[in-house]
Amino acid sequence: MQVMRVFRARAWQQVDKSPPRRRPMGDRGSAAVLGVWAIGALCAVFGVLLAQGTAVVVRHRAAGVADLAALAAADHWTEGADKACVMAGRVAAAQGGRLVRCAVVGEISDITAAASAGLFDAEVRARAGPAEPRVQERPAGARSPKAQSRTSRSAAPPAPGPRSPPEPRSAAP
Repeated sequence: MQVMRVFRARAWQQVDKSPPRRRPMGDRGSAAVLGVWAIGALCAVFGVLLAQGTAVVVRHRAAGVADLAALAAADHWTEGADKACVMAGRVAAAQGGRLVRCAVVGEISDITAAASAGLFDAEVRARAGPAEPRVQERPAGARSPKAQSRTSRSAAPPAPGPRSPPEPRSAAP
């Protein structure tokens, strides 16, 4: 082994002039292969998550389209079922979706709307109408069907009348 002293920068250093030793090839470069596999796996997972996110967004968009179209149809039920469905179709198109099915029965509208993006397509059904169904009032003295089928074992309910207000409570000193 030949050793030379060379002056570099500020100090004397010994430099090895012998030919380089060869290392065995064994697992040389395996980290690069593992890195490529890891990057590929991460890209695949990212692609699946991106597709799933797109599917969720399309489903939410279809739900919004269906809800708004059902509200529009329920708002225009007095003009007839055909005009209410036309209005629902306009609202669905304005929201970037399409009307699949429309049915208006009385004040209640039943809508199916669809939205799509890329490979994903979603259909959602929505209903809209009054908050409480209208109940026809019975004539005085008429009993409900449930009450008619029961035997009269219990006493009659108390007559409706004004309630006395609760007495005010005094604060203890």
